[in-house]
Amino acid sequence: MKVMTGRVVGGKIEVETDLPEGTPVAILAAGDAGFQLTAEQEEELVVALEEIRGGNYEDGHELLRELRGLYG
Repeated sequence: MKVMTGRVVGGKIEVETDLPEGTPVAILAAGDAGFQLTAEQEEELVVALEEIRGGNYEDGHELLRELRGLYG
């Protein structure tokens, strides 16, 4: 996991990075434009990130394929 900063320019987020083209990223807005978490929510987020780092997650594409199979 990498932590980077950037700016919104013309409605798009600009970040200088060496990540490969097409790499999925998650964005957390900082400051007044962002959101506030309770201590409980922050701890839940930390636990979830640790699980992801440990490989305990379901790929979003695979989840969508499964849902399409159930409801498609």
